[in-house]
Amino acid sequence: MPDVPDPETLPTWGEVMAPHADMLGEWYTRPRPIDVRYVGEPARTSPAESNPRPPSHQVWLRADGKLPADALLHACMVAYASDMTLLDTIMLPHGLIWTEGTQASLDHAMWFHRPFRADEWLLYEQRSPTASGARGLATGTIFTRDGTLAASVVQEGLLRTQRAGR
Repeated sequence: MPDVPDPETLPTWGEVMAPHADMLGEWYTRPRPIDVRYVGEPARTSPAESNPRPPSHQVWLRADGKLPADALLHACMVAYASDMTLLDTIMLPHGLIWTEGTQASLDHAMWFHRPFRADEWLLYEQRSPTASGARGLATGTIFTRDGTLAASVVQEGLLRTQRAGR
């Protein structure tokens, strides 16, 4: 597990996105079932071909509230959460944000390695090894707070931009 700041020391999603509330519209105000804390700046708010970033980032995540002790429910919550930020990783080196085009998941696979609780903090490390021809691949590893590898994720996405020449 990478060495990152504790989730309690990071701003909430609402705090990070508040300066961009007008751009995000209704998406900013809707209820959030997953508490997400970005380690660094989120891709969605950093357009700038002048400032492309490496194709990797991390987020802490957990269900917003206490869940019953049902392993299937916890797996479903993490499967849902695993799709929230993974395609962002593909966009980082290209200086793209979600409002500049169309993105779609083409496939998404997960492997659950060990038990975990989705209502406790999980670190989601994400990387994109390749992107070309409007398609990109991203991988993720999900760790429990004590550093145990809980799940692995792979997703291929379609990314089309509205920028000329992209």
